[in-house]
Amino acid sequence: MDVWKSHSNSVKQVLISVVCAITGLTLVIGFRNFSGVGSNSLAGFLLGVLLLIIGIPGILCTGNQTVIVDPHSRSVIIEDLNRFRTKKRSIPFNDVVGVSIGALGKRSNFALQYYLVLKLTSGENYPLFTPGLFYDGASDRSTVVGWKKRLEAYLSQ
Repeated sequence: MDVWKSHSNSVKQVLISVVCAITGLTLVIGFRNFSGVGSNSLAGFLLGVLLLIIGIPGILCTGNQTVIVDPHSRSVIIEDLNRFRTKKRSIPFNDVVGVSIGALGKRSNFALQYYLVLKLTSGENYPLFTPGLFYDGASDRSTVVGWKKRLEAYLSQ
């Protein structure tokens, strides 16, 4: 089997953070003259502040994650890169006891993201293809089921 390498989509991460920050800035400017505690203007202003607090760090801390499943070294390697740090973790195939599918979000909001969960011998559950990092196909359950079958085939070698 060949090495399986998959990258997250950092462009989508930045885009969502920018939209959040612009919306927050618009609300802060639009509702800066709120009339007092308990007013709708204050609520709009505070929502804008919250969106800015979420959006600006999101822009600064956006990174890229690479998942490499290497059958030759018999390990899963996860590399997290962002502007401030690089983190790398290697999980040997022997440490993986099971693979399951996790989900984050709500189907009714059309924001459901699927990911794989590695059950390790230590008892830890490690998320693979983490939601929020926008892996292509993560919103389609059948695609993630395919990832699970493919990973299980690698692990069983």
